[in-house]
Formats: sequence, structure tokens, C-alpha cells
Amino acid sequence: MTGSSPATRRSRQWSSPLRSRISDFLTENRHTELSYQDALAAAQVEHDRVRDAAIRVFKDHELQEECRRLQEREVTIKQQQRREEERIRNEERLRAEEERLRALKLKTVPKLPPEPPAEPAPAPAPPSNSTPASQSNGAGPVSSKTATTSANTQNQIITGEKPSPGISQQPVSNASTPLANGAMLAQPAPAQSVAQAKPSPFGAPATAVPTSKPPALQQNALTKAPYTPQLQVDQYVVIHQNLKKLRASLAEQAKSTPPLKARMGDMRRELRKTLGQMVTEKGGNKKQGATIQALLQESLSGSVPSTLVDPSQYVTDKREPTEGALHNEAQLPSLFLYLLNIFSKTVINQFINECGAQPKAADPLGVITAQTFSNKTFQWRGKSLIDILMAKYRVACPVLFGYRGSESTEQGRLRLGWRKDGAGWAPEQQHMDRMKGLAVGYAAIALRDFSKSPNTNPWPPSKYWTSLAKIINTPPAEISNTQCVVLRGMIEIYEERFINMYGSAAIAALRSALIDFPNKAVTKTPGSSGLSVLAQILKRDIGLEL
Repeated sequence: MTGSSPATRRSRQWSSPLRSRISDFLTENRHTELSYQDALAAAQVEHDRVRDAAIRVFKDHELQEECRRLQEREVTIKQQQRREEERIRNEERLRAEEERLRALKLKTVPKLPPEPPAEPAPAPAPPSNSTPASQSNGAGPVSSKTATTSANTQNQIITGEKPSPGISQQPVSNASTPLANGAMLAQPAPAQSVAQAKPSPFGAPATAVPTSKPPALQQNALTKAPYTPQLQVDQYVVIHQNLKKLRASLAEQAKSTPPLKARMGDMRRELRKTLGQMVTEKGGNKKQGATIQALLQESLSGSVPSTLVDPSQYVTDKREPTEGALHNEAQLPSLFLYLLNIFSKTVINQFINECGAQPKAADPLGVITAQTFSNKTFQWRGKSLIDILMAKYRVACPVLFGYRGSESTEQGRLRLGWRKDGAGWAPEQQHMDRMKGLAVGYAAIALRDFSKSPNTNPWPPSKYWTSLAKIINTPPAEISNTQCVVLRGMIEIYEERFINMYGSAAIAALRSALIDFPNKAVTKTPGSSGLSVLAQILKRDIGLEL
């Protein structure tokens, strides 16, 4: 419209909600105390709003930065993990190549035997009246080598000496029969070679003595039969083989007896689970011990059907019925012996898997083993059946039973109980951990005090002393790293118990084991150094000066 006022413009920007209108400044009371207070309050509200917004933005920024740092850290960790995994894979490949190289070095190709010499043309037969009387009974001349071998064999039998387990014997015509871990069955020497030469009483090699012509009237006289050596069999190896046959027999019985099949599996699993729950606290294994005894009692009572077997196949001595024994019968349930076998096998596996790194874990296993085998309910004809456990120990750790050998040869490793891992030998560290765990477990079983118990110790401390002596009496040139590791495992946490049982004799034995034995070793090994270190530890911790 003409003459009208222009339309008021509206601002496109939002005005502050706290900004007053212009008319408020033109009022008369704009300079009053009340107006100033309102202005200050409005300013304070605006200040708080801006401050809160700034804090919120700052926190959002900090959160974003923290997320960024975490992502960068995650990426860095993943890169490090990939590098470590690659390093471990490279080390494993290198370790596998080194083991393959060592296995190849240990393998030897036997040389071909020398070609037999050409047989000379047969000489014309001499007249019958010129035949020597010494051949009238069919005995021919003997070479010096044959006579020497026969004399040495006969001398060992006369003096009661056994061939050293660590020394390889010369092959003879009657080859020896190998058993587990290098145990051999000695075959009788030929009767002809034994009769030809007389051995020296001091073990010196005998030489062949030419036979003289006997009088003609003695041609038909009776000659003295030569001494034939008996077969030397390791009873524990035989028991171990019999236990394998027992296990196969139970498997066959289970096929035709459903109650046995169902209950036998449950009892085996319950036995293994209970032994795996052993604790080191004193008095904390009463429930486990009661469970094991209940399982064995159930198998012995006949409530689970199984065939009867002769227990003499699983002991080293010949036993007769004993007055007062709970079981004098000639046969026992095969399920009971099978569970004792499973019990022994599980105990040894526990020693191997746990006690190498934690030796103190062996003591509760030793307690439950001694309690079980000393229980008169589980004995046969008044004696323990612990030979079942020791048969497995003999195969797993032959060093405890006096066997020795070279760790650089196949036969020597077999004699030491070195296991094979697939096509090659197990790693050295794995073998040493295994031997240490078995040695600690052996001490935990043998060094038990039965002075306050009505039962008899199934494996008394004298067995521990015998095993210790067999290792210490090894010739210096035949001392191996395995023997040193086993010796330290037998002593390390049981030295005080050993001293309490044998007194000053135990201190002398410890001196021989920890001082003299490593010092006389021809080849210094980490195991021999460990024995010397153990002597220093005993001096520091318990004040034992050897």
C-alpha cells in the first residue's frame, strides 16, 4: 500500500532465548539491583550451558581416542602373534629336522659277514687202526676262539657273575633271544666247547689244550656230562607279558558276558578318575582311598562274573598256602587282577605326567599305592601282589633295576627305557622328564614308614637301597645321563626321610651318590652336574655337609 510502513523483516537466525528485548533496556529500572541480578543469573545459565557442551565434546573426543588406541593395540598384538606363530613354526620345523638328523646318525647299517673260506679238498681216509682214540666218541678238535668263549661263559657261571648289562657280548652261534628293553635270554653254550678247556678260577681267558690220546680201554667208558647253563629270564618282563595276555583274555570274556562288559568299563573309568583326583593336602584322599578299595573288593567278591586264574603268573616267588591268610586258594578272579593292573598302570602314568615337573605330587600316590598293596584283603597267600606294579616299573624305568646302556646306540637306549615317538626316538627332554617322574614315584612308594601300621610294607626301603646301589656301582665309563637324572629324582625331596630310616649309612650313601658318582663319570653330562648341584642345595637348605 502507498504510504504504509514496510513489512518487518524476520531474522533467519535463532536468537538467544536469554536475550531481552530492546524495550527492556529502555525501562527506568534497568540500573536497579534486581535487573543486575537477573542479568547475572542469565549469564550463569549460559555459562553452564556452554561448559556442559564443552565437557560433552571433550569426553566424546577422549572416547574416540581410546577406541583408536585400542584398535591400534589390537592390530599390534595380532602382528606380534603372527610373528611369534611363525617363529614357533620355524623352530618346530628346525627341531624336527634336528631330531631326524639325530635319528639318522643313530642308525647303523650292519656290515656283511666275511665270505666263508673255500673248503679244501677232502683228504683220503686214513686206515681204521690209525684213528685217534680221542675221536672214537665223536668229539673233534676245538679251535682256540671257541675254547676261549666257552671258558669265559663257564667261568661266569662258576663264579656267579652276570654279564654287565651295559657291555655288548660277542655274537655266538646260538643267538640270544631279545625281550623288552634289551633283556636277553642266555642260550646254553655247545657242550663240545665246554668240555675242551678248563677256565682259570680268576676269570683269565683259557687257551685250548691239545687232547692227548687216551688208552684204548677207555674208548667205551662213560664221560662226565658238561655243565649246561640255565636260561636267565627276567621275571618282571615275563609278568608284564602275562598281564598283556590277561587284558586280552578279559576283552574276550566281555564279548560273551554282557554284565562283565558293562561293569568292567565302569570300574576301569572310575578307578582312573579317582586316581586323577588325588590331592597333596594331608588327609584329603580318604574318600579316594575308600573308592579304590571298594572297587577292588567288588571285583574280588565275585559279584561281577569273571573266570578264575592262577595268581602265580603275576608274582616272582613261589608261594604256598599260609596260615591266617585271607586268600589261600589256587585261583583268584581275573577281574580283580585286571583292576590291579589298571591301578598300577594309572599310577605310573600319573608319575610320568605330573611328578616330573611337580615332585611333591608323587607322595599321595605313593601313600595310596602302599595302602592298597599292603591291605591283607588284596594279598594272595599272605604276601602282596605288588609285583604287578614292579613289572610295569621294570619296563618303564629299567635303570632302577640295574640296567644300563649307551644313549648313543639303539640297543643302549632300549636298555635305558627310552621310548620311541613314531618312527624316531622321543625328544631328550621328554625322556628325562619321564625318568625323573618315575624315580620320584619309586621313592614315594619305597620310603614309607610302616612302624605304626599293623600291615607289612609291600615294597620296603631295602628295595630303595638296592636300586640306589645298582646305579652307584656302575663302572665310570658306562655312566649315562639317564642314570644321573634317575638318581637325583630318587633323592631330591626324600633325603630327610632316607636319613631318618638309615642314619649315618644314608649319609654315606648320599655322599657316594652326589659326590663320588658324578666325579668318577668319564663323560660329564647335565645330569652329573645336577647331582653336584643337589649336594650344594642340601648343604644350603638343611645343613648337610657331604
